[in-house]
Amino acid sequence: MSDYIYHPLTPERWDDLAAFFSQPGHQSHCWCMSWRLRGGDYNKLDDEGRKAAFRTIVNCGRPTGILMYSGNHVIGWCSVAPRETYERLVRSKVLTTIDEQPSWTVMCFVLDKTVRGQGLAVGLLQAAVDYAFSEGAKIVEGYPIEPGEGKNGKPKRDPGAYIGTKSMFLKAGFEEVGRTANDRPILRLTVSHS
Repeated sequence: MSDYIYHPLTPERWDDLAAFFSQPGHQSHCWCMSWRLRGGDYNKLDDEGRKAAFRTIVNCGRPTGILMYSGNHVIGWCSVAPRETYERLVRSKVLTTIDEQPSWTVMCFVLDKTVRGQGLAVGLLQAAVDYAFSEGAKIVEGYPIEPGEGKNGKPKRDPGAYIGTKSMFLKAGFEEVGRTANDRPILRLTVSHS
């Protein structure tokens, strides 16, 4: 993993993210706004509106996530930010947290199709945790999926995998601390365990 470099998304790195998201199969439909807006507000925006809304957040200097580079090219993205900045998450009756302790939340991963399946998401998650802790977070939380077993003993593909898998979070040092209303694991890493 030493061949990869990680940087927080800043206004100066916006063009790198925009180029990455604009590739087929990436986030050009969402622009990482589905959890940052209420469902109705999100649905009122088209792709360009979501892009503009996300750029406004980035330009304000609010934490949004980590970019993973190979050379000068972005090959990965992890959305990580204070939980309260994800408006839809805060209002969710399903993806609830176990207490009111301030935390940062990991909400999505996007890897370039050329590097998927190589275990790089764990390094991206670890970089996201390091970033959150450097910004003062004491707890980083996630609500990953637990994919079932498919053919040949390999995990089934799950459309919710963008939020990460439990095994990935465990490899990055997270611990399960509870379950959400829909029985999804709640995993945490605290600053004392990093």
